[in-house]
Amino acid sequence: MNQLKTWSLRTVAMLLMAGASWSQTFPAKPITIIVPQAPGGANDVIARAIANKLGNRMGQVFVVENRAGAGGNVGTSFVARAPADGYTLLLTAQSAQTINPALYRKIPFDPVKDFAPIMTVATAPYLLAVNPSVPANNLRELIALAKANPAKLNIASAGNGTLNHLLAEMLKSAEGLQITHVPYKGAAAAATDLVGGQVQMTFGSFPGLMPFVRSGQLRALGVATAQRTPLAPELPTLAETVPSLEVNSWYGLFAPAGTPKAIVTRLQTEFAQVLQTPEMKDFMMTQGAVAAPSTPEELTKLLGDDLVRWAKIVKDANAQID
Repeated sequence: MNQLKTWSLRTVAMLLMAGASWSQTFPAKPITIIVPQAPGGANDVIARAIANKLGNRMGQVFVVENRAGAGGNVGTSFVARAPADGYTLLLTAQSAQTINPALYRKIPFDPVKDFAPIMTVATAPYLLAVNPSVPANNLRELIALAKANPAKLNIASAGNGTLNHLLAEMLKSAEGLQITHVPYKGAAAAATDLVGGQVQMTFGSFPGLMPFVRSGQLRALGVATAQRTPLAPELPTLAETVPSLEVNSWYGLFAPAGTPKAIVTRLQTEFAQVLQTPEMKDFMMTQGAVAAPSTPEELTKLLGDDLVRWAKIVKDANAQID
């Protein structure tokens, strides 16, 4: 019995030493950051900026790979099945983790059991923007225009099941509007056609839409946040007109479930230090995002809270994808 106890203690000690050694030598090869949305979207831009800085800090190449499809389910499920060694990470918009489980009847991953949360990376308010040809300067005028012209206005999204899509459904449901939803393969494609006038409006993230707003190619009608954002304090909140149009939009970093805690801690520390540099904070601001590094525990709680909240929102909006 004593021999067994001694063997067990030695085994635990060896495992702890191995974990510590692993974290010290990590990374020993390139790390891939999977972005489950199309190139050019908000989290894609953010991921590439961070990857460049991390490569210099950690002495390894960080490769950003887009695996878009099914509202983020394709890339997310890829990471869920990846080896739990810290070399395949997921940097995702929160919609794939918190909305898709309620929106889709079946998804190929469990947002809680299949992932090891590392940290929130940033927050990026969503806004409602229209093509300048649309005769509406605020949400109230847009609603009046849509009611006067049923089924004649189109609203673009980054694809079925995305946050853009769900916000559109929330607006339509809240105001009884007949607006045609036009799904695209990514936010960048939706924004391009909106600028070109092929569609009249879209909900989108600040990083994706604000460059077009600043250049005068689009007109922003408001932000989908509880309070006005310091990124553009002149913009009203959409909730001032339609109370239900208020969302908490964040980007999170995850590893496959089972990734050693030492590796998760190392990654959280390195990402957080990059995000806290003045250069990265300024870059985030120019992109319409706010650096918001958290602990793994804080992201775990945020994920759990948002899963409950979005399940109710999806049910109330009667939005579901087969």
